[in-house]
Amino acid sequence: AKTGGSGTSGQGYDGGDKEFNSSSMAGGGGGASEEGVSVTGAAQEGRGGHGRASSITGSSVTRAGGGGGSDENGTQGGTGGNGGGGNGGGYNGSANTGGGGGGINNTTNNSGAGGSGIVILRMPTASYSGTVTGSPSVTTSGSDTIITFTGDGSITG
Repeated sequence: AKTGGSGTSGQGYDGGDKEFNSSSMAGGGGGASEEGVSVTGAAQEGRGGHGRASSITGSSVTRAGGGGGSDENGTQGGTGGNGGGGNGGGYNGSANTGGGGGGINNTTNNSGAGGSGIVILRMPTASYSGTVTGSPSVTTSGSDTIITFTGDGSITG
């Protein structure tokens, strides 16, 4: 048996455990709102823990899902958690979600990469100077301005 990694309070939940004696199976990674699913027997796949929904952009979007664990063959594995988690078998987490990468693919010996992160600022439009550089997109929702960074950039306030 192998114990999944520990989460950090307010940042994510524990990874799933591997309670079955197989060299290539693994529990799913922890997400922002739940633990990864443990593997307790043959033909099980550790699903990644689900992410957390936020409506900071004006509509609900789930981000930070855990990556799926490897299956016994290491080619498919558990599904990634809602919120951008990559499927087991070496699939990447979704871009701009902070989702975890999927567990190892035994054919390629590669795990998936985690999805890139995102920074979202929401402020009253009356407090927004309109001075941004780089990657951010600027939108409005009601009386608020929303600035979304998916790469380098800055805001001067």
